[in-house]
Amino acid sequence: MRNLKLLRTLEFRDIPAPGKPQCFSLRTEQGTVLIGSEHGLIEVDPVTREVKNEIPLAAEGFLPEDGSGCIVGIQDLLDQESVCVATASGDVVLCNLSTHQLECVGSVASGISVMSWSPDQELVLLATGQQTLILMTKDFEPILEQQIHQDDFGESKFITVGWGKKETQFHGSEGRQAAFQMQMHESALSWDDHRPQITWRGDGQFFAVSVVCPETGSRKVRVWNRELALQSTSEPVAGLGPALAWRPSGSLIASTQGKPNQQDVVFFEKNGLLHGHFILPFLKDEVKVNGLLWNADSSVLAVWLEDLQTEENSTLKTYVQLWTVGNYHWYLKQNLHFSSCGKSKPVSLMWDPVTPYQLHVLCQGWHYLCYEWHWTTDRSSGDNASDLANVAVIDGYRVLVTVFRQTVVPPPLCTYQLLLPQPVNQVVFSTHPQKSNDLAVLDAINQISVYKCGDSPCADPTVKLGAVGGNGFKVSLSIPHLEKRYKIQFENNEDQEVNPLKLGLLTWIQEDIFLAISHSPSSRQSFIHRMTMALSETDEEQGQLNVSSSVVVDGIIISLCCNSKTKSIALQLADGQIFKYLWESPSLAVEPWKNPGGVAVRFPHPCMQTELAIIAGEECVLGLTDRCRFFINDTEVASNITSFAVYDEFLLLTTHSHTCQCFCLRDASFKTLQAGLSSSNVSNEETLRKVERGSRVVTVVPQDTKLILQMPRGNLEVVHHRALVLAQIRKWLDKLMFKEAFECMRKLRINLNLLHDHNPKVFLENVETFIKQIDSVNHINLFFTELKEEDVTKTMYPPPVSGNVQLPRDLHGKSVDLICDTLRAAMENINPHKYCLSILTSHVKKTTPELEVVLQKVHELQGNAPSVPDAVSAEEALKYLLLLVDVNELYDHSLGTYDFDLVLMVAEKSQKDPKEYLPFLNTLKKMETNYQRFTIDKHLKRYEKAIGHLSKCGPEYFPECLNLIKDKNLYNEALKLYPPDSQQYKDISVAYGEHLMQEHLHEPAGLVFARCGAHEKALEAFLACGSWQQALCMAAQLNFTKDQLAGLGRTLAGKLVEQRKHSDAATVLEQYAQDYEEAVLLLLDGTAWEEALRMVYKYNRLDIIETNIKPSILEAQKNYMAFLDSQTATFSCHKKRLLVVRELKEQAQQGNLDDEGPHAQESDLFSETSSVMSGSDVSGRYSHSNSRISARSSKNRRKAERKKHSLKEGSPLEDLALLEALNEMRYTIF
Repeated sequence: MRNLKLLRTLEFRDIPAPGKPQCFSLRTEQGTVLIGSEHGLIEVDPVTREVKNEIPLAAEGFLPEDGSGCIVGIQDLLDQESVCVATASGDVVLCNLSTHQLECVGSVASGISVMSWSPDQELVLLATGQQTLILMTKDFEPILEQQIHQDDFGESKFITVGWGKKETQFHGSEGRQAAFQMQMHESALSWDDHRPQITWRGDGQFFAVSVVCPETGSRKVRVWNRELALQSTSEPVAGLGPALAWRPSGSLIASTQGKPNQQDVVFFEKNGLLHGHFILPFLKDEVKVNGLLWNADSSVLAVWLEDLQTEENSTLKTYVQLWTVGNYHWYLKQNLHFSSCGKSKPVSLMWDPVTPYQLHVLCQGWHYLCYEWHWTTDRSSGDNASDLANVAVIDGYRVLVTVFRQTVVPPPLCTYQLLLPQPVNQVVFSTHPQKSNDLAVLDAINQISVYKCGDSPCADPTVKLGAVGGNGFKVSLSIPHLEKRYKIQFENNEDQEVNPLKLGLLTWIQEDIFLAISHSPSSRQSFIHRMTMALSETDEEQGQLNVSSSVVVDGIIISLCCNSKTKSIALQLADGQIFKYLWESPSLAVEPWKNPGGVAVRFPHPCMQTELAIIAGEECVLGLTDRCRFFINDTEVASNITSFAVYDEFLLLTTHSHTCQCFCLRDASFKTLQAGLSSSNVSNEETLRKVERGSRVVTVVPQDTKLILQMPRGNLEVVHHRALVLAQIRKWLDKLMFKEAFECMRKLRINLNLLHDHNPKVFLENVETFIKQIDSVNHINLFFTELKEEDVTKTMYPPPVSGNVQLPRDLHGKSVDLICDTLRAAMENINPHKYCLSILTSHVKKTTPELEVVLQKVHELQGNAPSVPDAVSAEEALKYLLLLVDVNELYDHSLGTYDFDLVLMVAEKSQKDPKEYLPFLNTLKKMETNYQRFTIDKHLKRYEKAIGHLSKCGPEYFPECLNLIKDKNLYNEALKLYPPDSQQYKDISVAYGEHLMQEHLHEPAGLVFARCGAHEKALEAFLACGSWQQALCMAAQLNFTKDQLAGLGRTLAGKLVEQRKHSDAATVLEQYAQDYEEAVLLLLDGTAWEEALRMVYKYNRLDIIETNIKPSILEAQKNYMAFLDSQTATFSCHKKRLLVVRELKEQAQQGNLDDEGPHAQESDLFSETSSVMSGSDVSGRYSHSNSRISARSSKNRRKAERKKHSLKEGSPLEDLALLEALNEMRYTIF
């Protein structure tokens, strides 16, 4: 869905040369043009507009002096630094333009009609006057000569397998007699010059020759290879024209065919069979086709036509049409109208071999023209909901407009067509934000047709519905109507006759103001024309556009872009300079475009597509070159961009890696865009999307989520880019447009939690608005089913960095429960009967489902069904409930309500066998109420409730209750059910204590025993855990005698010694066993010297000091000194070894620095810690491997740490192990 946009026009008028031009050739390296005439050669420079060389061939005898000579071919030979010229008289001349030396390298007596060089300039082919082909090398050595007319089909002759005869085959409506009709050969066209035509394939392996067959008088196309061996001959085609052009890509050979009522461009395959065609917009015998030319990349076919003389006084014209193909449809994109008489008649055309979209035209009056086009997408530029996302495609006399907001139809289909009286060259949409659907069309005669959207008093015959129209269809579409046609009034109309494409880069900046660019024919200057619609007092059918003012710019303007919001207009010159056109100022000045730093902006390379966008608050110029390099101001952001579009605050780009990326420009910077577009950076899911290979951006539907992409073949694809979708949803939610947001999220599978998580406070404050807008029970239920505690704005859909500040969520509360409760309250307030199912869903979807409440509400519906029209019955509610909850779980919860009517209602809707549940229910009905509920709770494994009901059944059921308590460890719950002074309380406590004893929780068991009065069991428990204070308290409760206390004290002392509690053991022996001597010995074993001395002096046993205390202290002092000596020796050894290790490490590091000199630049990449911690490559590898090991478990991690810090000499981290060992010794000794 692209059009050809005219970038620049280069003219060289009135070239000072004798005679009339006949043909020309390009010297691409020098940038000059070689023109041949009946007098010789002339080399001109179209940029400087001067003649470089003149070579008179007539003076040297190669052309006749009377001016009747003809040059049939010119070819610039790069490797020979010469020009090869072929004359009709038969001479092949080499001309050296530096020395002006001429050399005749060959001569054909019968004359030469065509000279054609292969694309690689290795071979030259001559068609002679004797109807032969001569193939020579680039050194003009003959290889072979063949007759141009051959009776044989060629080497690729089709093989007939003999499956039936022509007489027995089906011939359709022509009937059986068609099998016996003879093939009638139609002679060549009346205007055919009968000259042979030659064209080469792009790789130079084959060439095709079109000649008039002497036997039949009709033209045939023959295909030959490089060795001049005939490959194939075309099938007979009536009315085949002389024009011939082989597509450089090698797929098709283009020619023309005159049919009874039309002119066609037909295509042949290499085997000579027809393969497709398209119709030229002329009748038969109205025009003749002078030539067909493919451009370098095979994307554009130029058709050169000329009017035939029909009336004596008619004005004849010459046409140059540019055709392109997309989705198997041929589009007429550009139409150049020249005069067929006088100086402006073209005599030769040529595509530039290097620049694909540059066409060179040589006119009869020594006028040279050079046009350069590039692809563009003409789309409406509005950013509000009124913009219909129009895209216009030029197709000859039609403009195909597709309204992507309402319809997405693949080209060549469209929403509607605009029918014009003349071929269209440019289409432009209004840049006014509120009138972006209006468009203007510039045709081949420089007439502008203005179409505006709005109510029209009558149907417009120039607007025809396309794919959306038809019988029986009502089209709800706002289509434009033709307001008026305006003729552009030039000061010098002669310019238009010489240059049919005088105006380019047409821009509609205001309702009655257009801008257009033209280039000076005599200098490197451009003109910015401001054209204003002339006011007309009468309602004329045609108006006038007057050029109110023109601004001269030094340089060639190749692009113009306008920002519809800021009204800024940026101009780009051919050298990359950017200028700002101040069209609203009275002076209409042009000034350099400057960046925020005040420096003039200049693209490093000229850009074919430019746009204006606001990035981080500054207006910038965006540009894309034909080499896929993307610039923002003068900074290159990426080099793999195939297309881009600016929409609102978003920049969308397609890349060579088959992705479509979307960036928010509000707070972006050049660095963030570069990082996002770099291949090494992995963009998040919201920014990047994979697309089909070769996709290009067509347009974005404003205030919507649709992004239109076009594939290389021409078909369209609509994608909803995640960044656009989320941005639009956030806008809708900010405006409380919940319905639009919900529908979009449901269709595009966006998690519905975003409705709440985008702004929880606002959502909860407007739940009634949400319910009224959604107004669908099913949709509200869908919202409930997707609720979860996760905050999707932090996980799935994080907002852009520049997004609104999100309110902090209540981390302590449960958002799902809060949403369910809030929505339920709102629905009960609005219409509880209508939203009954949604209310039930709100109970079920809570963190802890409230199934009992739900069942109770269903039961209430069964009891008294409301008579409201939109009310829900109990049966419907139960059926819906079974979709949300498993039927077995629902049955259990209904049973837990102890309501047998509800149980039966649920059971009937389940798949349960009545033989299973009816006997069980009947048995329950016969039981006493508390025991019945106990049985139900036990069945449902609700044991806490079960023992509660069983405790109310009486003492006779206590053994069963106690067994259940023991079985399910419900001691704490059971103790709450009985008074502390009851026997049941004591029995449960004893059982609880025994359970704790089995779990080796002796002290809690002793406390439980003591609380219920089981002192003996409590004493056993305290003895087991060594709690001597509690044990002695229990002994006092049991009234132990003095001897019993002494025995208990010795037992306790033994247990305390085992626990290394010598002081406690001594206290027990002294106070309860009256054995102070043994107590003193225990204190000495525990190194409690002061306490032992106190006890010796208390009992006046000073002899113990000499016999026990002093020997014990001396022994301890001896052991301490031995330990200190060993630690001192070890400390000294480790210290010496640490000095040695550090010295070795410094030497190793110095050696590494010397050996790895080339890597010195990378030293800044490593931190100081890493340089200290790893002294060699070995230690780095060791630490890396251990980092993998340490992730397995804590046990392995400790093991790895011990292994890593090894004191073994030569270990990688020996210095760290030594430091740790020295530090441990310091803490041990001091």
